[in-house]
Amino acid sequence: MSNPQANSPGAAAATVPPAAAAPASDARRRRLYFRWFGAALVLAGLGIGITWWITSRGLESTDDAYVAGDVVQVTPQIAGTAVAIMAQNTDWVDAGAPLVELDKTDARLALDAAIEQLAHAVREYRSAHADVEREHAQIRLRESDAARAADDLRRRLTLAGDGGIALEDIRHARDAVDSTGAALEAQRAAFQSTLAHTDGTTIDANPLVLAAAAQVRSAALALHRTELRAPLTGLISRRAVQVGQRVVPGTAVMSIVPLDRVWVEANFKESQLRHMHAGQAVELYADLYGDDLIYHGRIQGFEAGTGAAFASLPAQNATGNWIKVVQRVPVRIVLDPQELHAHPLRIGLSMTAQVRVDELAGGRAGAAMAMPAALPALAPLRVDATSIYREDDTIGDAIVSQTIRANSQSYRSADAAGNTPANASGPGA
Repeated sequence: MSNPQANSPGAAAATVPPAAAAPASDARRRRLYFRWFGAALVLAGLGIGITWWITSRGLESTDDAYVAGDVVQVTPQIAGTAVAIMAQNTDWVDAGAPLVELDKTDARLALDAAIEQLAHAVREYRSAHADVEREHAQIRLRESDAARAADDLRRRLTLAGDGGIALEDIRHARDAVDSTGAALEAQRAAFQSTLAHTDGTTIDANPLVLAAAAQVRSAALALHRTELRAPLTGLISRRAVQVGQRVVPGTAVMSIVPLDRVWVEANFKESQLRHMHAGQAVELYADLYGDDLIYHGRIQGFEAGTGAAFASLPAQNATGNWIKVVQRVPVRIVLDPQELHAHPLRIGLSMTAQVRVDELAGGRAGAAMAMPAALPALAPLRVDATSIYREDDTIGDAIVSQTIRANSQSYRSADAAGNTPANASGPGA
């Protein structure tokens, strides 16, 4: 006969050994742990999503950005031999500072020859002036001879009525009148020919003197250009000239980098330009200073093509093994001058650029591709210029004035005393 207590549920539970109940408890704990872990992952994902929505949404960034700037080549304007070099690589120079000195011997000789030629031209002008005075005096002499011949003819004609003179004498008197008249006309023509050298000019405005003065100024300018000066303020780099080296115009002897005028070229992907436009604010980080230092700039403009299109060896996309690659467009970013002065950069340094674009602000997609006339004006157009050559126009003027004055003292003294040359019409014209 069976025992009723043995068949009851409580009796069955009592018969389960303790080792069998432990795995069930561990499984429950593991399920609980996974639930909490999944909930933590969901919360973390929500936090990351909310953070991205608040801080990173609409932020276009690239680390394919580098500092760019002008590299100004210093080239001689005349040929010569370098005898002194006053600047080395890494030197900071101001605009107008001497950099290289060329041998001045040839330039000095050319200037001396030009000065002598100017002096000769001035004296030739004075000689022409004297010739005018001489021809003027000769005209008065010929006029006197012509008047005397005319009087002789009139007297003989008066005596011929009384038969007191031979016809042959009258014929000789007529010939004398014709001869003196022809001599007077020839002298007037000679006067006009001589007057043409000085007519309507002064010693400072005579064509021959002006040509000689231009040669003096050219020679003085060549002598001045034996000293190569810095066209602008910047850092010396790429020095390529040595003492004793022969240089010719167009050969770069060194370069100057104006570090206060650098900018950043950021190469954004074409898909990132959809909502970019000129004038947008940009935050930049330099690897040189780290993420703690932020540069604030603005987009100045966009290049006309991608980097691949302007490469020395552009891609041949028409080949059979073509693979689509997302292209990048160089974007020019101007920097804050004060920040740049406080934390200088060098050309070629790596940068990270971040542009915040508002996709919901109603901006027209593709504004980066708009024509320049449709883009906002950021600042007045800056013209790259140097002022160190502005005085070149007056170089040699003092030498010209001194040479003319030294070789025309007696002429000017006579002119001041009232002995002026005859006018253009000439006497007896």
